[in-house]
Amino acid sequence: MNFLSTFVTFQNLHEVRRLCHWGPIIALSVIVICSTMAIVDSIIWYWPLDTTGGSINFIMLLNWTVLILYNYFNAMFVGPGYIPLGWKPERQQDAQYLQYCSVCQGYKAPRSHHCRKCNRCVMKMDHHCPWINNCCGHMNHAYFTSFLLLAPLGCSHAAIIFIMTMYTQLYERISFGWSTVKIDMSAVRQFQPLMPFSVPAFAASLFALGLALGTTIAVGMLFFIQMKVILRNKTSIESWIEEKAKDRIQHYQTGEDFTFPYDLGTRWLNFKQVFTWSGTPKGDGIEWPVHPKCHQHTLTIEQLKQKADKRVRSQVQYRAVEDYNGACCPLSKGFQTFFRTPCTEEPRIPLNKGDTILATRGTKWWMYGDKVLKEEHNSGRERVRGWFPRRCVEKCHYDTAASDSTSDKKAN
Repeated sequence: MNFLSTFVTFQNLHEVRRLCHWGPIIALSVIVICSTMAIVDSIIWYWPLDTTGGSINFIMLLNWTVLILYNYFNAMFVGPGYIPLGWKPERQQDAQYLQYCSVCQGYKAPRSHHCRKCNRCVMKMDHHCPWINNCCGHMNHAYFTSFLLLAPLGCSHAAIIFIMTMYTQLYERISFGWSTVKIDMSAVRQFQPLMPFSVPAFAASLFALGLALGTTIAVGMLFFIQMKVILRNKTSIESWIEEKAKDRIQHYQTGEDFTFPYDLGTRWLNFKQVFTWSGTPKGDGIEWPVHPKCHQHTLTIEQLKQKADKRVRSQVQYRAVEDYNGACCPLSKGFQTFFRTPCTEEPRIPLNKGDTILATRGTKWWMYGDKVLKEEHNSGRERVRGWFPRRCVEKCHYDTAASDSTSDKKAN
């Protein structure tokens, strides 16, 4: 594998601007702080030039840093891969099974979705990640997942260094309660450190320890979530589509048997679709190997059915009964609303008492929908949609169109 060719490929110079975002700034700051403090503390705790253990410890620490940055920058700059603008299927009759993107002026290929942040249709889109300021998709899924694995491992190693440095600098020996067993740490403290372990150094190590432990827990959880969908050859979006397919079939009692088309049967085969020795995932991002019972457009047909169902259900009107200022975590709307705020970059829409909203989806504490604007305020036909607290609205009792349509569809 050519290391230089697979590292960072700048398609355009403006890709560097991805670094100018709060996500990469925070992520790189955490990496720099933890790595720098771990290197300094490892010199204080376990001088690498005197012992074999110290050398191995120091080399492993540098290795974690290099691998983490390598996969992070590849995930950011290689990108997910985009559907060409104006793309059309080779067979014209296949267009009836695909959604059309008015922004990209082309059809959405199977497994692709339009990202409002990137303003492009993304191949096998999983999600838009603010920490890399880019989408996670077909081309960078392996890099992104590798970063999610390496970051907790590197932070765990750094956390051990922080703990041992602070302990050995505060006490001469480690004693286990009333036990007579004691561990002499003098072997790793023969070297006189280049800098004193002062109060500011202790505070910095303690701060870095908090960052390392927090990163290990948070990023480690994301890694397990990603591996769960990868081993089933899904994306986070496709998991949601599959759940909605089951809900649609159960709601209308159609008797359909929906089979997810991209699960190849074994976890190993699914794993190899993303992770390869060359670093480049299998496939061209448009056509995919599918389950024997399915075809290339099984999932896109299901998406069209769900979109039609969404139009029916979105006719349910809600009226705002409380004002809402559009805050991400409104404490005034209750603790559950505050703590159960949707973990997404999708906008919140402010509401005034009396506003009408067409809700399309929601959770127990939040809803998502379009606010109906008055004609004088909407001359440009702009759509205002986003999340709002469920407690701020109530269903319009005079709205029977949706329930009638649903009943007729279920009867048919």
